[in-house]
Amino acid sequence: MTVEVGSSAPDFTLPDQDREPVTLSAHAGRAVLLAFFPAAFTSVCTTEMCRFRDSLAALGAAQAAVFGISVDHPASLKEFARQQQLTFPLLSDFNREVISKYGVSNTDRSGFQGIARRAVFVVDGAGIVRHKEITEHPGLEPNYEEVFSVLAQLAQ
Repeated sequence: MTVEVGSSAPDFTLPDQDREPVTLSAHAGRAVLLAFFPAAFTSVCTTEMCRFRDSLAALGAAQAAVFGISVDHPASLKEFARQQQLTFPLLSDFNREVISKYGVSNTDRSGFQGIARRAVFVVDGAGIVRHKEITEHPGLEPNYEEVFSVLAQLAQ
């Protein structure tokens, strides 16, 4: 399955790092940033999650909810969030259902299978995907300026 800009974002419920369920549709009415990342504790993933953490003031102006999503176990995500002082939930797609729904499952890149590709989706308050970016290589970060621009447009 592939999720495209202009389509409805597939709904899901995943546990966060505290094993509390988070449902996408529960955030209807506000923009949501979904940041899929390959693995906690890796250099590029740490940089990306910290960049979103440090940009939360700008994202807050757009009243956006931010969620990092990986296939890591909630306990690993909890420690990663603690070490990096992340102020937004990290969601565990341990069963790999959501990465499949969004078409971001890494089938065989760089020798890794079954993890998330690095991808960012911005979903508007009506549940429509307004931005999609899947990087070609896990070592590449998303285009933050583009992501923040879309969020700013949604805030108007």
